[in-house]
Amino acid sequence: MAQAAPENASVAGMDLDSPAVHDSLQRYLLAQAGAAQVAITKMARLSGGAIQENWALDVTVEGGPYQGKQTWVLRTDAPSAVAVSLTRPQEFAVLSVAYQAGVTVPRPLWLCRDPDVAGRDFFVMERIAGVAAGHRLVREAELVPNRAMLGEELGANLAQLHTVVPPQPSLDFLPAPYANHALETIAEYRRHLDHIDVASPALEWGLRWCELHAPASVPACLIHRDYRTGNYMVDQGKLSGVLDWEFAGWGDPREDIGWLMARCWRFSANEREAGGVSHAEDFLRGYQRISGRSFTRAELRYWQVMAHLRWAVIALQQAQRHLSGKQPSLELALTGRLVAELEYEIINLTAEGSDE
Repeated sequence: MAQAAPENASVAGMDLDSPAVHDSLQRYLLAQAGAAQVAITKMARLSGGAIQENWALDVTVEGGPYQGKQTWVLRTDAPSAVAVSLTRPQEFAVLSVAYQAGVTVPRPLWLCRDPDVAGRDFFVMERIAGVAAGHRLVREAELVPNRAMLGEELGANLAQLHTVVPPQPSLDFLPAPYANHALETIAEYRRHLDHIDVASPALEWGLRWCELHAPASVPACLIHRDYRTGNYMVDQGKLSGVLDWEFAGWGDPREDIGWLMARCWRFSANEREAGGVSHAEDFLRGYQRISGRSFTRAELRYWQVMAHLRWAVIALQQAQRHLSGKQPSLELALTGRLVAELEYEIINLTAEGSDE
């Protein structure tokens, strides 16, 4: 859950764009790339990333295996971190495991924990081409000319991630999976709500409904926990990579599916249940091709309710980051305004599923 954490003093005030950091970063890349010479020709912060910062690096490399012009991304902490977000070393480890498992992700390159380079942990990965903006992917036909194909790709890619199961020595920092992921997650949401001084009867209703309808557990696997439109790139109509692995952990694979299919991540293209980009059948066909698993409508609805509950709690927490004065932000304040819509969807979904 995206709960605000104390501001990281080592991050506050850092300027990655300063000449000193630019020079030290250049020396770091020179050593990592095994090159004779490295020149950063462009360094610019990418849009988005309320929790992490992403910097585009255009680099010219002379000598070594990376000879030529390279386009990389440097990912590091934003000034206001969140408690449940993985650290950059942990996220790098998860990204590396996903890459090795055949999941379509940016290729991870190097992790840096030396504070003398940039004053904070960061990692470098290859920059992938494409568009991530959800509002464009659901509306601009030229970006996704074959929506069924993209939906199937997204399903197959998620199923590939779910082939990663515990234990994984390089992921030993992840908390052990819950005995019952749904019930433990509901309890976690309740704890978060208890810390927010806001009455939330619709959310409490949804939590109780999920408690009463909790499904039997399934074997845990590595789940992304933010696998949705807006967090993957599409290039020439095809999936080019999944981004933002900071919330990954062991869990129920159906949570990822419900998150992608939740109405709140369709960017108003509600006629296409799979993230607004394709129909559910396309996505599920791709998922089944890799996993062999199929899902009932009741299962999908349950995890859609869970998705809306999770997003509502996060939205309340984001608003608190603004209201507390720790991070004044119009974006965070507006996120809090989403809760009413999420509550409305929870009521609708639970009403549809009340007879199941």
